[in-house]
Amino acid sequence: MFETLGKWLDYMLGRFHVAFIEADRWKLYLQGLGVTLEMTVIALVFGTILGLAVAVVRTAHDQQRPGRHNIILGFFNKLCNLYTTVIRGTPMMVQLLIWSFVIFSNSRNKIMVGIIGLGINSGAYVAEIIRGGLMSVDVGQSEAGRSLGLNYFDTMRFIVIPQAFKNILPSLGNEFITLFKDTSLVNAIGAAELTYYAQRIGGRTFDYMPPLLGIAFMYLLIVIVFTWLQGKLERRLRESDRR
Repeated sequence: MFETLGKWLDYMLGRFHVAFIEADRWKLYLQGLGVTLEMTVIALVFGTILGLAVAVVRTAHDQQRPGRHNIILGFFNKLCNLYTTVIRGTPMMVQLLIWSFVIFSNSRNKIMVGIIGLGINSGAYVAEIIRGGLMSVDVGQSEAGRSLGLNYFDTMRFIVIPQAFKNILPSLGNEFITLFKDTSLVNAIGAAELTYYAQRIGGRTFDYMPPLLGIAFMYLLIVIVFTWLQGKLERRLRESDRR
């Protein structure tokens, strides 16, 4: 029994050696991981800026005083509502294919196309996360800011958004994790990220199991580390509230 187990372990170690060590293939995984993290960060920044703009417009529209409706604000609110509805109502894979093969069909920079697709998709979800956080802040805070002579955007920047940030941090952290994992979808449009290299190595070695299990472990490890960092930040924010 132990002899059979030893042979099986040697066989499995040999497969992983071919997939990761032989011909310095581990460098391809690190290269793909670097691209994946770069895409995640840039797409999240882009999505957060876009989502914040959409959330502010929709919140400003929803918090208008009864009987007072700004026509321009109403127009942009409808555009923002259409944007979030379409993006959240269609699969990300379909969106990436449209960005790559329809809108940017002549572009060879698939990584940039993937970042645009991921960022716009993330922006719709971030917009709803931030809007929920802004709406959770008591309206009296906004009225207090206006009574001090601040305009709407200064009130949001200095009073409302800092308070809402603590409420939306867990959801934003979850969005980052989701976005990080969803970068694997850009492999469908030919972007050279982590999953792309794993499939490429599997094709060369005619053995897909080791590279796919390897990148699954890499995804899991990074998600665990980020979840730990997120929890640590949340605990510090709670401690600052008690003080």
